[in-house]
Amino acid sequence: MKLLERRIQAEGRVLPGNIIKVDGFLNHRVDIKLMGQLAEEFARHFDLQGLTAVVTVEASGIALAAICAARYGVPLIFAKKAKSDNIEGGLYRSEIFSYTYRKKVTLIMSRQWLGPGDRVLIVDDFLANGEALRGLTEIVRQSGAELIGIGVAVEKGFQPGGARLREQGIDLYSLAIIDRADQEGFLFRQG
Repeated sequence: MKLLERRIQAEGRVLPGNIIKVDGFLNHRVDIKLMGQLAEEFARHFDLQGLTAVVTVEASGIALAAICAARYGVPLIFAKKAKSDNIEGGLYRSEIFSYTYRKKVTLIMSRQWLGPGDRVLIVDDFLANGEALRGLTEIVRQSGAELIGIGVAVEKGFQPGGARLREQGIDLYSLAIIDRADQEGFLFRQG
C-alpha cells in the first residue's frame, strides 16, 4: 500500500537492533483517518462475509483492530498478556516470546468470547518474528473458530515471522513489507 509506505518513509525511524519506530501515526499517536484507509484495504482483500470478530493482542495493535472491527460491524476481542482478576471462567492460553519486551509472555483470552461457529480476522500493527500472531492463531485453533486470515499494517520482511505464517497456509496480508531498514532509509518489497 503506497500510502502507508510513504508515511513510513517520511516519518519512520530505525533504532539500534532494527527497531522500526512508526509511533507518530500507527501505534502511539494514531492517525485515525489512515487507520480507516488500512481497514478498507483489508476489506478489499479478505472475504468478510459472515465475519463475527476481529482479534488482536494488547496493546499496540488495538487501535488498528478497533477501527477494523467498527468498519466491519463486529466486536473486537483482544488477548491479554497478563491474567487479571476480572476474567472469569475458562481461558485459552498460548506461550509466546515477546520481541518488544524480550521475555516469555502468556497470551490469554476468555473462552466465553470465542468458539466454534465464529469466523475471525486477526489484525495487528506489526509483524517481525511472528510470535504474537502465532500465539493468536493458536488461540483461534483452540477455540474451534475459523481463521479467515491475518491483516498486518507493517511487516519486517527481513525477519522470519511472515514466512513462517505463510508456510502454514495462512492468508497473511501485509500492507507494507520492509525488506531492509537502516540509517539510509527503507526498502519495500514490490508486488
